[in-house]
Amino acid sequence: MNRRKFFKNGSLLAIGSSLLNPFDLSASTLDLDIIDKNKKAKNIIILVSDGMSTGTLNMTDLYLSRKTGNGTNWLQLYKDNKVSRALMDMASASSIVTDSAAASSSWGSGFRINNGGINIGTKGEIYTPLWQKFKKVGKKAGCVTTVPITHATPAGFCVNSKSRNDQEGIAEKYLEQRFDVMMGGGDNYFSSEHRKDKVNMYHKFEVEGYQVVKNRDEMLKTTNKKPILGVFYNEGLPYTVDRNNSKNLTQKVPTLGEMTKKAIDHMKNSEEGFVLQVEAGKVDWAAHGNDIAGLLFDQTAHDEAIKVAMDFAEKDKNTLVIITTDHGNANPGVIYGKKANKQFDSIQHYKHSNDWILNGLGKETSISQIKQRIEYANNIVVTTEQANTLLGYYNNLNTEKGLYNPKHLPFNELAKIQKQHNSVGWISMQHSADYVELAMFGPGSNLLKPFIKNTELHYLMLEAAEIENNF
Repeated sequence: MNRRKFFKNGSLLAIGSSLLNPFDLSASTLDLDIIDKNKKAKNIIILVSDGMSTGTLNMTDLYLSRKTGNGTNWLQLYKDNKVSRALMDMASASSIVTDSAAASSSWGSGFRINNGGINIGTKGEIYTPLWQKFKKVGKKAGCVTTVPITHATPAGFCVNSKSRNDQEGIAEKYLEQRFDVMMGGGDNYFSSEHRKDKVNMYHKFEVEGYQVVKNRDEMLKTTNKKPILGVFYNEGLPYTVDRNNSKNLTQKVPTLGEMTKKAIDHMKNSEEGFVLQVEAGKVDWAAHGNDIAGLLFDQTAHDEAIKVAMDFAEKDKNTLVIITTDHGNANPGVIYGKKANKQFDSIQHYKHSNDWILNGLGKETSISQIKQRIEYANNIVVTTEQANTLLGYYNNLNTEKGLYNPKHLPFNELAKIQKQHNSVGWISMQHSADYVELAMFGPGSNLLKPFIKNTELHYLMLEAAEIENNF
């Protein structure tokens, strides 16, 4: 018997029994939670903290608890027993250590594919992405992210591509599918000034009726009558810690929570409902750089987006909220020591990311300037020897293709120096084969088993929305 039939027959029978014998409460008390979970999920919001090792979630909860007295919204859902919780195996078809493209495609297609592709099978099969399936049954669909909107995680729910690196092509495919809200970074893949083919994708979106917005104020002023394309930076958006300490960036760049709220408000009145992916993509970039300020502050941005989604879902009562990550990265943690508490708390006073520190240095920078920049950003004093070590990396910088540290800046060396002051250690600068956290709230959350394979999430979302997979 399917869920709907159970609701119509079994639950109503229980209600009838309680009315016939209202004093036998122990045998037939009406379980409102069961009724709620047997409802169809009209809307689905999935929030992905890309590259979030369990240690990242743990440290963010410690950081917020010790700074504000309240931990993360994510772990508070666990403490309040509001969600179903599981671990998820994120392996790809080609490796036990996935990349973001194969990870998102496992959810987007329902199949494990090789690392590097977007919804293309191991034998060249072209799988229909999940957001396209939902669009075909009348739902609105969108994605918001802190990295390029054409990046692997949003693309994995939306389109097919032989290579995740074809971000210019992915931008074109978004327009073909006419998604309703797409916001993040990625000007390099839309602007005629930066695209290799010199095509003005902004103009093409506008011709097709899109509201094209390029800063926070323009985003906030959009109407619900036309679809939205929001692109707020050349590549990824600035790290949250850097945005928070720049008046210009605060005015120009929206937060992930603000983008999430705008997307929900834009799509919530859809008669058939909506689906929305929210990605804190720069958590992954920070982990690749062993960048503790970038990591923790961007994880708090993801946590703020969780609150936005949960506030809507608890009021709406027809929305399935899914909270997860696609893989581990660098597996950071607070390391034991007599000064661990005090040193970890020092991160509360960090003003900038390591990305900000290192990109502001060059081979012409003096030792005193290096010391001053780090002290301003982190409130720590580095030695002359440490400053000299950092400066040495700038004598032979060779820029190459790639999103993660293409200039070969000394991120690892700076993290080692910081560890002496903040007690945070890292095991690598790469992805790891973690079984990842997965939490669900709302209609369909009862379908979640304690341990699942990544591809199962695709079919769970379809089942929660009561959509037959006959595409």
